[in-house]
Amino acid sequence: MAEAQTTDWNEVKAARAERNRRLMSNANPDQEARDRTLAEIRELGLETNVAELDAIGYTTVKGAIDADQVAGAKAAIVRVMERKSGMPVDIESETAEAWNGVSLAHYLLYEDEVFESIITASKPLALISYLLGRSCVLSSMTCHFKGRGSDPLMLHSDNGNGITPPFSMISQVANVNYALTPYSKEAGALAMVPGSHRLCRHPRPDESQLAGDACNPDAVSMPLEPGDCVVWHGNTWHGSFRREIPGIRMNLATYFARQYIVTQEEFGRTVPQEMLDRHANDQRFLRLVGQRQPYNYHADGPDWSKFADVPRGQWD
Repeated sequence: MAEAQTTDWNEVKAARAERNRRLMSNANPDQEARDRTLAEIRELGLETNVAELDAIGYTTVKGAIDADQVAGAKAAIVRVMERKSGMPVDIESETAEAWNGVSLAHYLLYEDEVFESIITASKPLALISYLLGRSCVLSSMTCHFKGRGSDPLMLHSDNGNGITPPFSMISQVANVNYALTPYSKEAGALAMVPGSHRLCRHPRPDESQLAGDACNPDAVSMPLEPGDCVVWHGNTWHGSFRREIPGIRMNLATYFARQYIVTQEEFGRTVPQEMLDRHANDQRFLRLVGQRQPYNYHADGPDWSKFADVPRGQWD
């Protein structure tokens, strides 16, 4: 068993003093964070997107990432899937039964540098800041690699990781779903239920269907071009339709959470040093990959300096 190190009480005192200084100052960190985020929203022309997030629980951002990012992400994901399966993939015309339905490519952040640029894409990240505050972290980066056939992905809320209904209207988790190939209903597009975030609960079994006569009549297909994305509140019901045509539908699901939510994939101490070095001057990137998270420490105890930097409210 690892032996705990002796606590450095000078470090503890310094961290507490800094925390108290912030609390006692005239500055309001949460208000400052709110003002900064709203300024970004205005600068990027996202006012309509924010209105849609509030009104229907999701919004589409056209051209959120560029063609090079799309191509780089697609190539990296194909490499991952071919490595996992030992089989080649034909994105345009694949019909092999092995690729029917949805396969998952997990933990993509470390697969290629292109994914590092995507998690800080300016417009989606500003909307995520609006939903989750500026201290939010990356929870997972996954591709739902969808071939023809199999069942649709049933409607659900992303609050499935133990958040008990009734859900808060303050989003605890949020998703950015990038289209890497064209989205249409027959191509297995993302499905959303407008306004479902306000119900603050999971869909019932009879409300979660996306096929046949039982298909939820309120579910809408999201037509997207490569590089577009949909951003949604964690309460919002979503799924995807069955793919009816040859080829592969590729997305990039970039899932974020408030700092105190356990992430789906582990970052923090697992992040390679070369990645940290590349982003040494980008504090937002470092926070996204868990470098300012004070919890989940080992026997050597916490890094007390991080406790002076914990969020102070909804926006911080």
